Amino acid sequence: MSKVLPLLSCLAVSGALCGAPHAAEQSYPTKPIRVIIPTTPGGGSDQIMRTLGNKFTAAWGQQVVLDHRAGAGMTIGIDLAAKATPDGYTLILVNPSHAINATLMSKLPYDPVRDLTPITVVVTQSYGAIVPNTLPVKTVKDMIALAKSKPGELNFASSGNGSASHLAAEMFKNMAGVDMTHIPYKGTGTAMPDLISGRTSLYINPLLAVINQVQAKQVRLIAVTSAKRVASLPDIPTMSEAGVPGYEATSWYMLLAPSKTPAAIVTKLNEEIVKDLKAEDMREMMARAGVEPLGNTPAEAMAFLKVEIARWGKVIRMANVKVD
Repeated sequence: MSKVLPLLSCLAVSGALCGAPHAAEQSYPTKPIRVIIPTTPGGGSDQIMRTLGNKFTAAWGQQVVLDHRAGAGMTIGIDLAAKATPDGYTLILVNPSHAINATLMSKLPYDPVRDLTPITVVVTQSYGAIVPNTLPVKTVKDMIALAKSKPGELNFASSGNGSASHLAAEMFKNMAGVDMTHIPYKGTGTAMPDLISGRTSLYINPLLAVINQVQAKQVRLIAVTSAKRVASLPDIPTMSEAGVPGYEATSWYMLLAPSKTPAAIVTKLNEEIVKDLKAEDMREMMARAGVEPLGNTPAEAMAFLKVEIARWGKVIRMANVKVD
């Protein structure tokens, strides 16, 4: 009997220890959730995650804290997330640059597929091609004509060398047959003032990140880059309609967690986001901004990411884009 009791005690302790992670997953979250934003403040990531964060707080009673870690084409923030404790309390919201870096960067401190677990693609959206009000350009054809009359003299802004906004503009240059000079910035927050002032002539960036300036008439929107017109902007033509046949580019925001984050936590986050995206206030906000809610499954998000890596890889090779 004396030998049996210690054995039973050990089994009881072992069972308690084995049950502890499961209990933690069931009670998640019990403290604030940090969401790394690997870009500068002021972009579309902020608007999406602040709105979702408020929904999380209402549902779970825990704050969502945005942690901006911009730099090196988003790789600083992504590396931080990839190496974080996989407990659901550090997440990251990325845009197409996450897929772009898989080809663009010869050496990454993380693997974009193996080291991060997709939770969902939150939204997809068109890019908007915007120009300063001072530029004598009202249409895409005007922009092409002006650029061809001044080869190499006009410049275009991007949110960073090798960023999605850079590659979207390189696609425009290639397909429109124009020569423009690239001016990289550290993000939307730094690029937009120079476009408004006329220091740069063109900026192709996600609609969510530029819609406020468009609505305030600080800049002129001459085209959207999606295959179809944006419902909230019915008078704005697609790039393909406006003079660059076949042009199409789509942006997105994906929420990820470090790999090995418990499946139960990933599922709980996914289900909450899918529910939140169906809320009337979310749908109204996204419709105004020209954003399409998606909210797919983690497996679908991973498949989506792999397709995006291949798609942007082709663009990088076509435009021969390199980073220092």
